[in-house]
Amino acid sequence: MPLIVKDWLADHVELPADLTAEQLAADLVKVGLEEEEIHPAAVTGPLVVGRVLEQTPEPQKNGKTINWCRVDVGPEHNDDEGARGIVCGAHNFGVGDYVVVSLPGTVLPGPFEIAARKTYGHVSDGMICSVRELGIGDDHDGILVLTRNGFAAEDLTPGQDAIALLGLGEEVLEINVTPDRGYAFSYRGVAREYAHSTGATFTDRGLPTGAEPAPTADGFAVRVQDAAPINGVVGCDRFVTRIVRGVDPSAPTPAWMKHRLEASGMRSISLAVDVTNYVMLDLGQPLHAYDLAKVAGPIVVRRAVAGERLTTLDDVDRALDPEDLLITDSPDGDGSRVLGLAGVMGGASSEVSETTTDVLVEAAHFDQITVARTSRRHKLSSEAAKRFERGVDPLLPPVAAQRVVDLLVELGGGTADPAVSDLDDTAAALPRPIELKVTEPTRLVGVEYTPEQVRGTLEEIGATVEPAGEGVLTVTPPTWRPDLTGPADLVEEVVRIQGYGQVPSVLPSAPGGRGLTPEQRTRRSVARALAESGFVETLSYPFVGPAEYDALGLPADDERRVSLRLANPMADDKPLMRTTLLATLLDTVRRNVSRGLTDLAVYEVGLVTRPAPDAPAAPALPGGVRPTDEQLAALAAAVPHQPRLVAGVLTGRRELAGWWGAGRAAGWEDALAAARLVAERAGAEVVTVPDTERMPWHPGRCARLELADGTVVGHAGELHPKVVEGLGLPARAAAFEVDLTVLIGAASGEPVAATPVSAFPAAKEDFAFVVADDVPAEAVRAAIEAGAGDLLEDVTLFDVFTGEQVGEGRKSLAYSLRLRAADRTLTADDVRAVRDAVVESAALKVEAVLRG
Repeated sequence: MPLIVKDWLADHVELPADLTAEQLAADLVKVGLEEEEIHPAAVTGPLVVGRVLEQTPEPQKNGKTINWCRVDVGPEHNDDEGARGIVCGAHNFGVGDYVVVSLPGTVLPGPFEIAARKTYGHVSDGMICSVRELGIGDDHDGILVLTRNGFAAEDLTPGQDAIALLGLGEEVLEINVTPDRGYAFSYRGVAREYAHSTGATFTDRGLPTGAEPAPTADGFAVRVQDAAPINGVVGCDRFVTRIVRGVDPSAPTPAWMKHRLEASGMRSISLAVDVTNYVMLDLGQPLHAYDLAKVAGPIVVRRAVAGERLTTLDDVDRALDPEDLLITDSPDGDGSRVLGLAGVMGGASSEVSETTTDVLVEAAHFDQITVARTSRRHKLSSEAAKRFERGVDPLLPPVAAQRVVDLLVELGGGTADPAVSDLDDTAAALPRPIELKVTEPTRLVGVEYTPEQVRGTLEEIGATVEPAGEGVLTVTPPTWRPDLTGPADLVEEVVRIQGYGQVPSVLPSAPGGRGLTPEQRTRRSVARALAESGFVETLSYPFVGPAEYDALGLPADDERRVSLRLANPMADDKPLMRTTLLATLLDTVRRNVSRGLTDLAVYEVGLVTRPAPDAPAAPALPGGVRPTDEQLAALAAAVPHQPRLVAGVLTGRRELAGWWGAGRAAGWEDALAAARLVAERAGAEVVTVPDTERMPWHPGRCARLELADGTVVGHAGELHPKVVEGLGLPARAAAFEVDLTVLIGAASGEPVAATPVSAFPAAKEDFAFVVADDVPAEAVRAAIEAGAGDLLEDVTLFDVFTGEQVGEGRKSLAYSLRLRAADRTLTADDVRAVRDAVVESAALKVEAVLRG
């Protein structure tokens, strides 16, 4: 986001002397530039200019040599002997040098408060500062000597306020610029908006002044050879070059420019680079400076060829894509050597250095889509790319290039070469006229705007307005506003400049008859039921890596390992979209357990992504146009299945200990009960079947939940001991995971009907069946229900017994039945008939024997 320095903004627009950053933010937000943050003054307190009077080196026992200095810091700050004593460990300054001194009470960035203190046998009454300590640079190896950094000795006085001198006491406003308003990425654009908001006098420094020379025949040759334009738009439609010869490579960047750049978020590098960055921030036109000795004409702007590579200024070797637009050169004129990524970043081979004396200045206009795609493809969000991808004024290059030439001549002692090149094919990029009814703003907004207000507002933003019939205007937007393409855009400008406060707030009435969809109601019911049963809902990071699947112990051929890989992952170790909620939910549990929270019951409702192995690849759709129906169909076919799952994990105690008892540890039965609760709230009937081969669950304590047709909807049970140990969880941790999408699809959709309560008394019967120990209790229960028929109201397992009494390999399951009829009191014959039917059904279905 742009950082705004008030004294720089004042170069373009008249500002009140007492303007604060808060007031500036309030003025800009009226026209849509929102405040992001106000950065306070970097330094507060008595920071002054000092002159070194004495410097005495003193070797120390630790091998270090410190300097005991006497520094003149002005009559109001000196001691009785006309100076202050300060200990300093740096050695890059000497007697007579002007330095920056922070006196006791100064607060430097950090914050770091300066106080008088005894050190190395002296009382150091202040500190001589480096640029890093002042927060204006990265150099920490030496003291800031003012006369070596753009300040003349005759302009410096001991005791002078160094905060004002270095601009360290000024607040900086950071604003948020929407993508359609790229012109606000410059002081020129922000100043214009401030003028719109306050009526202050604005001077447009981006207009031609007449000092810009016309192209010459001997200008540095430039050719555009775009054989693969995107959507028919050529990647470069303007390219201006200027040459400045004899620039002093040792000429420093003046302090005022360095301060403005650094306050605006850019690091000072060298005079030539700083000048191009300064003009870019000032006017909004990205520029590039080449070492003329390293460039062979002509410059050729072309698309990359497969296999080409470039080492950019950030020292990264990059493989280029055929869509990348390149700046190239070659002595043979074929453009075989790559100089940079057009509009994004230059290459290392032609950058200016400490030996550069002749500078080639580039000011060009590049296609927004081309630059945006290259920037994202190479993950290079440069300052130039930020501006080009939002749209730059196509008439600005010659003006900005002239500004760079003037500054290099003035500050670097160079001479402007008369050779000028301006390849101009911007006719297609210039704004098209828009017809606007003068009543359109009133019709769309509901606020009465007069024809004079409409026309005056559009002229104020820089548009050309001509009458085109009764009540119709022909509006040609300014070249710096490529976002104005239709009548609605112009209406928005009228509303914005006239004031959003004039627009009344009218809340629309919600249409009747609409509400949550059945699926949404089911999801809320499931979440509410789990919360009511003691679970806490969490949201986990939806991306995973192979390590998460390894932690679950998933086999190499498990279908859950088939994941969709992100092209641009947020974290290198998590490049995959999850296929199971447990992969991320268990990480949440692990983090809580590591912090001492061992008694947990958490759940998550979320989407997973399960790509089909044979799914087609997603097509690369063109930008800027609506895809065809066939392209959309191909895109839909490539979208992977994304079911919504519900998962939960229980660790530690399910019921806490207290005066009421010892509590109860969570177990597989709690996980299974929660899974069945989800199915119940979804309105689907499920059965449970033992499952011995489903990681991450225990092979002997895992249940598979199925629909009546055998469709698997989830699993529940105790986690595998290796998984528990690997994640550092409490022993016997349990978990469940069910497919809510399948459950909702299997639900009848009919509302649940309440069962009438019978007024007749109930009859109770207990059964103890002996079965093989591998027979699930659920199977015995199902057999009982089948035999009992409609008279069965409830069946509960209340005892499980194994021992010699029932035989080896056998177990006894005891069930309590409650029987009731809706229309009569049950007789002894009714109960006897049910009992016989239950015994017969159990024997037939699970080979159960009634225990005597």
